[in-house]
Amino acid sequence: MPFQQGSARTRQRTVLLLGIAVLLVALVLAVVLASILTHGKPEVSPKMMKWKDRGTTKNLQEVILGRCYSYVMARYPELRDKDCLKIWESLKHAFIYKNPCNITSEDYQPLMELASHPIPCNKSLFWSKTYDLAHRYTKSNQNFLTLEDTLLGYMADRVSWCGDPSTPGINYESCPKRSECESNPSSVFWKMASKMFAEASCGVVQVMLNGSIEAGAFRSSSIFGSIEIFNLNPDKVSAVHIWLMQDIGGPQSESCSGHSIKMLKGILEDRNFTITCEDNYRPVQLLQCVHNPDHTDCRPCTNTT
Repeated sequence: MPFQQGSARTRQRTVLLLGIAVLLVALVLAVVLASILTHGKPEVSPKMMKWKDRGTTKNLQEVILGRCYSYVMARYPELRDKDCLKIWESLKHAFIYKNPCNITSEDYQPLMELASHPIPCNKSLFWSKTYDLAHRYTKSNQNFLTLEDTLLGYMADRVSWCGDPSTPGINYESCPKRSECESNPSSVFWKMASKMFAEASCGVVQVMLNGSIEAGAFRSSSIFGSIEIFNLNPDKVSAVHIWLMQDIGGPQSESCSGHSIKMLKGILEDRNFTITCEDNYRPVQLLQCVHNPDHTDCRPCTNTT
């Protein structure tokens, strides 16, 4: 009888252990199956939200590659050794699958190195609140280059991009503005490109400012006022020429003797630059007058004597 009771207990323990083993195997299989079923599905990301700026430009790869090839093959064939495919890949890896509010300068460093090229002396034209006028001028006068006339700026001009940690890694719906988060893909890119453009400038440089802005033509918070001006090299740049342009028929809010221009001159003088300032630089004003030929501001001066 004792032997039979022991055998019964042994069988009970064996059944219990088998039951536990089967349960563990079932749990493992359930985890594996769940992993297989969810593999590749888009993860709901808290960062995939509605930002205030436009989303990534459609067909971004084709746009960047097309502009790159156009620039190095047609516009500046001396740069044809640039690898546009590598340039695109470095741009993509700078932001894809990344939090669009956590981009760093290190993310863009490979792109900056791949796309950089020398800037001829005396050709750099900086601008602030004069985007359209400055670029109309460089299109009509090949003696000057804005940042957007360099390879980096040409590829990225008026193009938008940002990533997201979840699939597909790119947000085509919206991207964050600087006011939402400063370390967004666009802000970090343009700050780095602007810094590099200023560092590469030499000889006489020009800056075109808007004298019709009520708040002042020079703003210390602008890209020019906060980055470019402080990355001009006094050992390479001999002088800074300020062109203060007022809108044709628009308000004349500031002249070369204005408050913000005095502030700009003070910063430049502290950095040992030679400075000149000219109100309504005539070659640029003539370009403004193409669209306003009959305005009194566009009439040629006449000798009344």
